[in-house]
Amino acid sequence: MATPAPVSPQQSFRKKLIRRMTPDRFQRTRHMVQYLFVALNLWLGLQFYLWVRFYERGGQGFSVPRPAGAEGWLPIAGLMNFKLFVTTGTVPLIHPAALFLFMAFSAMSLIAKKSFCSWLCPVGTLSEHLAKVGRAIFGRTFRLPRVVDIPLRGLKYLLLAFFLVIIGGMSATMLAQFMQTPYGLLADVKMLNFFRHMSGTALVVVGVLVLLSFVVEGVWCRYMCPYGALMGLVSLLSPLKIRREASLCIDCAKCAKACPAGLAVDKLVQIRSVECTACMSCVAVCPAEGALRFSMPGQQTATTPRLRRAVTPAAFVMVLAFLFFGFVLVARATNHWQTPIPPEVYQRLIPEADQLGHPGMK
Repeated sequence: MATPAPVSPQQSFRKKLIRRMTPDRFQRTRHMVQYLFVALNLWLGLQFYLWVRFYERGGQGFSVPRPAGAEGWLPIAGLMNFKLFVTTGTVPLIHPAALFLFMAFSAMSLIAKKSFCSWLCPVGTLSEHLAKVGRAIFGRTFRLPRVVDIPLRGLKYLLLAFFLVIIGGMSATMLAQFMQTPYGLLADVKMLNFFRHMSGTALVVVGVLVLLSFVVEGVWCRYMCPYGALMGLVSLLSPLKIRREASLCIDCAKCAKACPAGLAVDKLVQIRSVECTACMSCVAVCPAEGALRFSMPGQQTATTPRLRRAVTPAAFVMVLAFLFFGFVLVARATNHWQTPIPPEVYQRLIPEADQLGHPGMK
């Protein structure tokens, strides 16, 4: 009777690594991070609402501190402050948290693909779950024909280009002056009031986007989000990518069918596309062990084809947490987190926030 061949250290390492990287674990981890970030945003939103209502009541009633983290919903302010930071070398006083959060999310894209969109963004999470409801109701979601899909995908880049041209054409002095206008000071309050006091047109647009999200996955994210477009362009430099090991692939095409972005994962060696959000949906459905990996670039060897560089769920979350909390802690430690506006200024401006027009439209 033949004795079994001894297991080499490399084979033992490979088996342990595969057990740690079961696809379902990546999805469970991602969903947990999504829910935690949604909860964080709901808490910040409630606190910010209570803070605004305190000043709307004339400083009467229950008072809470202003949550600077709500400035994460000000991507345009973050982009403007980023230009100010790059051109002047100083952190702007107005909405500094928007700058640090913008840099944190950009750093995530630079290192780990467009992971902000599928791991942290509450809008992306909502869109994903609307599509799940749509599949439960209709049995599937639908993909637009390429002749329609590709031009529509260009919309978010046109919107991004619009903002980049406007901001790029403003000098540092102009940007600083804009941020110090009443409109700039209350950009966060104006954002809240947009959702609190939606016009009929805005309600119709949001309602149409929600309804479309049931049947076409990620309508807003895929076609109209300029922030996602910017994160996608930054992600082109990311060393982490979905990589397909052709020798292990069984050509079932399940990965391509599962990809929310409609990428031909089953035909590519690595996914470079700006549309890839590192959601790991393709990895989750792949039945061939080791055929798809989210990994750093590396040379294939006879014993460990790229496995030593593959990213585990725990490591991936640690990277996102390090970048997110790292930028927040730096901002707090250097006193660049809160906007230093005196309470009496807020008391004067917040009750009149809805009457404050954009300074460029006067």
